[in-house]
Amino acid sequence: MADTSRRNLLVAGSAAAAAAIMTDTHPAAAQAGPKPIFAVPATTIPIAGEQGVFPVRRIYCIGRNYAAHAIERGSDPNREPPFFFQKPTDAIQNVAVGEIADHPYPSLTKNYHHEVELVAALKSGGTNIPAEQALDHVYGYALGLDMTRRDLQNGMAAEKKPWEIGKSFDHAAVLGPIHPVAKVGHFTKGAISLAVNGTVRQNSDLNKMIWSVAEQIAKLSEAFELKAGDIIYSGTPENVGPVVKGDVLLCKLEGLPDMSIKIV
Repeated sequence: MADTSRRNLLVAGSAAAAAAIMTDTHPAAAQAGPKPIFAVPATTIPIAGEQGVFPVRRIYCIGRNYAAHAIERGSDPNREPPFFFQKPTDAIQNVAVGEIADHPYPSLTKNYHHEVELVAALKSGGTNIPAEQALDHVYGYALGLDMTRRDLQNGMAAEKKPWEIGKSFDHAAVLGPIHPVAKVGHFTKGAISLAVNGTVRQNSDLNKMIWSVAEQIAKLSEAFELKAGDIIYSGTPENVGPVVKGDVLLCKLEGLPDMSIKIV
């Protein structure tokens, strides 16, 4: 009996030693890495006709990219090089096709403006991208609104301070679903317009952009490393203007479904 007990103890000891060795040789399986202390929701955009969604990394916007709009904002479109600003990714408000989405009138402003735009979504990127290769990085396009607290933007600009507060706030980046290039092609021309309560305010054509989408990508990549998930608001035509609660905005772009919001 004593020999049997000693034998059982030896077997148990060997098993424990083996388990310890396995634990030591596989530390990743036994010990988890650092964990976030809370969850931050990912920002995504629906893709038309697809179950997958487009994950957003950064939102870039170009300023004064239509000559007439540059003039109405007090600039000379013949001399001014392109400039860009960013919005936070969680400023995105997705609007489904056929929906009139409620859009909250933001705080702090009494002069809230609409700016209808073509939005390009990138599937890849890089630095110093040649303009002739830039469109190879575009996954698809959407119709968007760069909403602006104009009084805050103008006030900060007059004081020679950054005017981020006028552009970067909740729901400031409205857009419809992304339409893959494979289905809609690239947009170098086409009618773009915005109506408020049935009255057309903005009405132009994409071919009136000072800097094309390809040139915008090339210029941006000189200053930033562009990556998959970046989206670019490509500028708005002239006749931007104020909206108030109750207004219904209807955005149109030739080749894409309409997009509509109601200011609430």
